[in-house]
Order: sequence, then C-alpha cells, then structure tokens
Amino acid sequence: MFSGNNGYTKNRFHPMLKKSGMYLLSIVILFVSIGILTTLSPAYRFSSDTLARWTSEIDSSTFLYLLGMENRAFTESYPDDYSMPNISSTLLQVATSIKPQDPRSLLGNELPGFSIFDTKILIAGEGSDYTNMPVESSPPLEDVLEDRHAIIDEEDEDDKPEGEEPSQVTEEDVVFLYNTHNYESFLPHLPDVTDPDSAHHNEVNITKVSDRLAQSLQSYGIGTYVDKTDNMKLLDKKGWEYWQSYQSSRDIVQEAFAANKGIQYVFDIHRDALDRSITTKEINGEPYARIYFLVGTNYESNEKNLTLANQLHNLMEEKYPGLSRGVKPQGGAGNNGVYNQDLHENAILLEIGGVHNNLDELYRSADALAEVFSEFYWEQAEPVNAE
Repeated sequence: MFSGNNGYTKNRFHPMLKKSGMYLLSIVILFVSIGILTTLSPAYRFSSDTLARWTSEIDSSTFLYLLGMENRAFTESYPDDYSMPNISSTLLQVATSIKPQDPRSLLGNELPGFSIFDTKILIAGEGSDYTNMPVESSPPLEDVLEDRHAIIDEEDEDDKPEGEEPSQVTEEDVVFLYNTHNYESFLPHLPDVTDPDSAHHNEVNITKVSDRLAQSLQSYGIGTYVDKTDNMKLLDKKGWEYWQSYQSSRDIVQEAFAANKGIQYVFDIHRDALDRSITTKEINGEPYARIYFLVGTNYESNEKNLTLANQLHNLMEEKYPGLSRGVKPQGGAGNNGVYNQDLHENAILLEIGGVHNNLDELYRSADALAEVFSEFYWEQAEPVNAE
C-alpha cells in the first residue's frame, strides 16, 4: 500500500522535475547567449542596422500575415487583391538579400558599380542620371591632413558680391552654413596635385565657398552664420577616422542651434569629385559650378527637407536653367543617409561644383544660389509678416 503511494508520488513529480529542468536549462542558455553576444567584437555583433537591412526589403504584407496569425484584426488591413507571400522566397531573401523576382539584387552585389542602379533620383537635372551621381569617398585622414601647396588669385580673395542695400533685413541669423568635409579643395588651385582623391587643403577649400554664399545672402538682407570649426583637425584630435566626419560635425550643428535660436535653414556645403564636364554649366557665356541637392532618407520625417530641396531646384531652373544637377534622396547601405538632417526640418546637403572647378566658377554659383534662396525666403516671410 505504501509502496503504491510512493510509485504514485514518483510518477506525479517526475513531469514537474522535467519541466523545472527545462526552465532552468532555458534560462542558462539565454544568459549564455546574452553573454556571447555582448562580448563579441563590435564587428560581429548584431545591430539595429543589420536587422534593418534584413527586413527593409521584405514585402510588408508578409508582416501583416504573421501578425494576422495571432490577431485577426490585422487581416482586415490586408489588401483583397494580394495573395499569401511565398515563405520560401521570403526566407531566401532574408538569408541572402536576393529577391527571386529582381535580378538586380544579385547583379548589384556581383558586378562592380551595378548597385548604383538600385538608388533613386527624385529630380534629375540636365544630364543627370545613374552614371554621374555624387559618390561619397572616405580617404585616410592622414592623407587629408597632409600639407600641400595651394595658389589663389588676389582677385579671388578681394572679390565680393555686388548688390544694392537690401530693402529688408532679418533681425537675426536665420541661415546656418557649415562644412563637414572642410578640407575639400580644388585641383586648379593645387598645382602639385593631379589625383582628385588628394585634393584637400587646410585653407584653400570649400569653406571659401561657404563664406562667399554667406556674404551674398547677407547682401540680400538674410542673416547668415558660418561655422569656422576645423572639423578635420577635430577628428584628428579625437582619434577618429574620416568616415566619422558627420558624427563629429553633429556636435557642431547642435552647438549652433543652442547659440542661435533663430536658425531656420541649415546647409552643409560640399564639392563633388566628378569630372568638370559634369559639374560645370555655361550660362550667359560664363562658366558656373553646378549644384546638387542631397537629402538623407535614413531617418524619419525627411519629407520637409525633400520639399525644400525640390522648391529650390525648381526656382533655380527658372532663373538659371541647367545650374541644378537635381535632387537626390541619399540612403541605404554604404551611405550615411542622415547627414545630421534629422536635427532640422530645413536641412540640406549641397554639392557645389566639383574638384575641377575654380573659385571664380564656385563664387558665381554661390551668388546665384543666394539670389534664388533670397527670393524664396522673402516670399515665405511675407505671409508671416502680413499676419
């Protein structure tokens, strides 16, 4: 009788012990997995960017189906004309980033240069296509900081934008200009340099274009603040690399916002590295450095930034046909895709000219951009003043 009770007790507690053991084992496995993932080298860790790349190209209907398996309310949002996603194709896409119905997903990874055809051009200016889009380069910082001989005409130094006294003036600085890649220079002013990748200088560089743009904007009554931080020296001081330039300039932008509450527009000025035939346009017998409007897409709420770029492009086309190379959303793998534009709804990256342009051409474009922007700005300000 007692032996029978012992057998019953053993049979009753055996499943409980088994379940408890499974729970303990699961907890041990969980903590061991967390320990492995957190102690891995950063290069091998999973990150939100990695997960985003895995899932960003998957048809959203797949997620609706999965959610609908747990909550039928989600199935009501599913389009009637869509069918159940192919699970095997979805798993293949997650594992290999290859879309069975899109050969570009395979060719873009295997053929050099083919991946650019998977990007977008929102507005293509004259002659702009997928073969001449701006390309982000990342030279070694020590090469950027290398001392080089530069020449500049005295006329370029003394040249100032012409214009009458503005009829209206902003009460404070409303435009903020800065240069993330502030050593970007120009081959016509570097007599000992022939390689575009080596066109960098600590004085004769893109910051002079920002200064000229600021002077021209101020001649139209638009208060403009130009940042003078040497971002390349700042990178070197921090022990960072060139590809971390935007991370470094982010602090610069945030400090500017804190010190200047009236800032309404933010422009990061760069120059391209493409051939002169792509970055130059003759208008009324004078050569101008062409302008490309770039807006990052790797952050939420970039619609207003894109809208501003579109408006400036369209106005420029009216007054200076062919000067704008277009508007390009920039994001995805291999691109920064933010450019600190998430900090302000009116922030744009401007590629003004290229490595083969000279300051005369760049200054003409800066003046033209200031003229176009001033018309845009005062048109926007008039309704506010009227109210």
